[in-house]
Amino acid sequence: MTTRERMLRMFDRKEADRVPIIDHPWPSTIARWKREGLPEDMAWEDYLGTDKHISLMADISPRYPEKTIEETEEYRIYTTKYGVTMKQWKHAASTPQYFDYTVKDADTWRKAKERMVPSDDRIDWEWLKTHYKRCREEGQWIQAYLWFGFDATQSGMVGTEETLMAIAEDPEWIMDTFDHMLTTALTLTDRMWDAGYTVDSIMWTDDLGYKDRTFFSLDTYRQILKPYHQRAIDWAHKKGIKTILHSCGNINSYIPDLIDMGLECFNPIEVKAGMNPEQMKKDYGDKLVLHGGLNALLYENETKEPFFEEIKRLVPIMKENGGYIFGTDHSVPDSVSLEDYRQVVKLAKDYGSY
Repeated sequence: MTTRERMLRMFDRKEADRVPIIDHPWPSTIARWKREGLPEDMAWEDYLGTDKHISLMADISPRYPEKTIEETEEYRIYTTKYGVTMKQWKHAASTPQYFDYTVKDADTWRKAKERMVPSDDRIDWEWLKTHYKRCREEGQWIQAYLWFGFDATQSGMVGTEETLMAIAEDPEWIMDTFDHMLTTALTLTDRMWDAGYTVDSIMWTDDLGYKDRTFFSLDTYRQILKPYHQRAIDWAHKKGIKTILHSCGNINSYIPDLIDMGLECFNPIEVKAGMNPEQMKKDYGDKLVLHGGLNALLYENETKEPFFEEIKRLVPIMKENGGYIFGTDHSVPDSVSLEDYRQVVKLAKDYGSY
């Protein structure tokens, strides 16, 4: 079966040849795998035989100047097109360190918003012309990646503390970031769709929690962010396509609302934050496709046997009646060798087969 066929059967709560295997190694993990034998000119998914998907994403940024401020063998400090100054480590699996933001308040947001105007040059038409047909013919899962919401605002443009303070004290301008970023993304995705570049789903990243709890209450979620999640889901359903939300952290309190809105797939089920994949399967397995749930902290053992044993235990539970996509509960760290991950794939196929 192709990836697309497997994915559709999971969404239909039907058995396939096996569960889809979609995971996300850190760049430093890929670098390690190349040192260990992964061919330079070959996708890791092809080499290891996992499922492939692509994300079509337009540039909705304010297009602030991008420049390198400092670069060493270990790290790079630079500015992004969203106006963020950050430090990225080159050889370590980690999130960036954020230093400064151009957008800090309602006034600086209005100036950024004026720069975020949909135009055809924000779409990589050449990439689409070169690669889209092949991806379709190979049966890959093709999704439109939308960049909007709390996480896009706090991590990509404004900063966590500033965003949370604004939610409490001046939510209107933060809600305007949600609205404008989503509107711009959908406008550009519509242009791709109308040109024949259709997708199987939308997917957006909106990390809404941390260990044991969400960043803000359910009432606050319903007031300031839920309407924009709903609009994204409604747009997808009008197209007849699926919806996937990636949210790290413990967002158990939001799950019933997300299901009521029509969300069809949730990722990554972060165990270390307090999410329980087995309980989610029991409570929501007939309503929500579950992707992930393999505790990445188990990778940190000197031997990877605890992670292997967790695959053997958990996957048979999660795959029952379809509705499951194999993956870790975030990313594959660079403590995992190529041979280690080859064994992960083998076990995922063995225990995820129907």
